[in-house]
Amino acid sequence: MTDAGFNLIPLLIVAATLGSFIVSGLRARSREMSDYGFGGRYIGRVGGGAAIASNWMSAASFLGMGGLLYLQGYYALAYVIGWTGGYVLLLVLMAGQIRRFGKYTAPDFVGARYDSPAARLISAGISITISVIYCTAQFKGIGMLFAWLFGTDYRSGLLLGGAVAVGYVILSGVLGVARNQQLQYTVLIVSFILPLMALAYKLGYFWMLPQFGYGVAIQDLKREFGINFAAPFASGTLFQWVALCFTLMVGTAGLPHVLSRFYVVPNIRDARWSLVWGLFFIALIYWSAPAYAVFARLLEARAGMVPPPAATTGMADIVVIRTAVMGGLPAWMIGILAAGATSAAFFTVAGLLITGAASLSHDIYYRIINPRASEVTKMALAKGAVVVLSAVVLFIALHPPGLIAEITAVAFALAGNTIFPAFLLGIWWGRANRYGAIAGMLTGVVVTFATPLFGGVVPAVADIFPLTSSALFGAPLVVAVMIAVSLLTPPPSEEMRRFLAEQVHGHME
Repeated sequence: MTDAGFNLIPLLIVAATLGSFIVSGLRARSREMSDYGFGGRYIGRVGGGAAIASNWMSAASFLGMGGLLYLQGYYALAYVIGWTGGYVLLLVLMAGQIRRFGKYTAPDFVGARYDSPAARLISAGISITISVIYCTAQFKGIGMLFAWLFGTDYRSGLLLGGAVAVGYVILSGVLGVARNQQLQYTVLIVSFILPLMALAYKLGYFWMLPQFGYGVAIQDLKREFGINFAAPFASGTLFQWVALCFTLMVGTAGLPHVLSRFYVVPNIRDARWSLVWGLFFIALIYWSAPAYAVFARLLEARAGMVPPPAATTGMADIVVIRTAVMGGLPAWMIGILAAGATSAAFFTVAGLLITGAASLSHDIYYRIINPRASEVTKMALAKGAVVVLSAVVLFIALHPPGLIAEITAVAFALAGNTIFPAFLLGIWWGRANRYGAIAGMLTGVVVTFATPLFGGVVPAVADIFPLTSSALFGAPLVVAVMIAVSLLTPPPSEEMRRFLAEQVHGHME
């Protein structure tokens, strides 16, 4: 049974997949703080790329992107272009320089670069907020998947799936996660593409490369049913599309759990090559997501199904699984697809919760409150922080404020308006100082949440700074604030300016 009630075969496959990850994680269970939040083992350029890709492939990529493409067609390509382009931006502007600077976390970089505990504290708070928002989207995906697997309601699925996800994070540290991330990417790529090839074969399209074969399906949708899936900007304006694309791009380059990957490679070349491999691995899956959305529309149309808008929105986040069910794929193949989706959500949750816990235990408690704290104390605090953050995320996810990809986009907007400008000017402009960084990050926080805070009073705010797309005007505004405040206040130390010139930009490894 794969459409309603208890889905036994898919459940067994998901359990077996998660079991293999848990066993692997237990073998590498962290006992040192460096293994829990910051360090990790060097695993080569290709392995690092696989780790980046699997760390990136979340429920938003695996489920949410297909759902938005199903709802919005061409317009949702902003997510594909924005997220992919963000890695190119990261590769060109910051990957090597971040590695040379040599700090373990985003707050560590901000604190050291700007020599300011206040800037470190603000950056840590932003990192924790990003982790909570991003995790909320993942928990929604986990809840929907477990509800489908067990044939229960969303609330029961969320509680069960959330408990299993948090249990994994506590039992394994970053060393275990990094090792699993290579295995996970293999699971992801096979589980996402194999059912898609089967769907393309059953529907009569070019199944060997369904990423190209679904183009004919788009033509069939228009010719047979009058559905123009490729119509540009049918779900929004050109400005909204550009704003969303730009926000996702700069947000990608500012996400703390993405930036942290560059600290576990030995040199700048490995940092850049890991990113190149990561971009390649990510693209393999991103090219496939639109095919699921097109096949879903085609299967519905051929079955004479015309779901009302409210129903399509409600099921969009699980439309990838639903397409496999509608396409009549065997239960074991649907189970593989569900295992990939569950793995994507689980490992993203692990990376985000560890990043958030590291910000609390290392950047706030150890760096600011108690520099003499022992490794045991920091480890205990980090694990406690994981539990607390998980409880907060679980509470929010009980009533998710939007689709998976939409919730995720808010986290990207916050990262693009705060951490990205602080890193960009911190690396490339030696005159940027602590006052500018603090003013810029605070401005970025206000800009990100300007719509819910002020949109009801000043409607124009919602047009200029949309909640999911605020960085188009927000990031340049923050950069301008940082430059203006830095020029009006004393410059950073000569030692830091010399370090940037000589160590960060002055040589090639």
